[in-house]
Amino acid sequence: MPQQTNQRRRGAALEETILEAAWAELAEVGYARLTMEGVAARARTGKQVLYRRWRNRAELVVAAMRHSTGSIADQPPDTGELRGDVLAVLRRMVERQRDIGQDVIHGLLADAPDLDPGPFAVMSEVMSGVLERAARRGEIASARLSPRVVSVATNLLRHEIMFARHPVSDGTLVEIVDEVFLPLVHATA
Repeated sequence: MPQQTNQRRRGAALEETILEAAWAELAEVGYARLTMEGVAARARTGKQVLYRRWRNRAELVVAAMRHSTGSIADQPPDTGELRGDVLAVLRRMVERQRDIGQDVIHGLLADAPDLDPGPFAVMSEVMSGVLERAARRGEIASARLSPRVVSVATNLLRHEIMFARHPVSDGTLVEIVDEVFLPLVHATA
């Protein structure tokens, strides 16, 4: 009779199991009721295993979101023009917000002091890449802009996502790009 082995999950396999369990738990119970204990039970591991990787539930949820929905930084848009690229970035942010839901957004906002700021810097990196491509194409004189200018479009959208009581419309995205971001970039580049 062949001997059965009970392999322990480790490394990437264990992390994937935990992130999938966190995403499923989040969908089932919502952010407010999500606990590290609940995720650990769903993943069939100990909560200490979770705490070795993530300091708190907010960091675990951000990691689960990125695992489940991907990161905009993984495939930054390249439409061939600055305006199209920025609109594509903002549209992906809105799409992701719809996938995640307001409950999670508001929960993460409440737990923001517990979050590592690193994941939020990703959008500045994406926008820097968009601006660098625009400068290479000759659309703007330089991509050397202040960090505040680089992030203004995504930060305005984050504000809309966090505080609007309704889904963010495409018209709002066009306003952010055409009335705020592009005039500011052209004035300062």
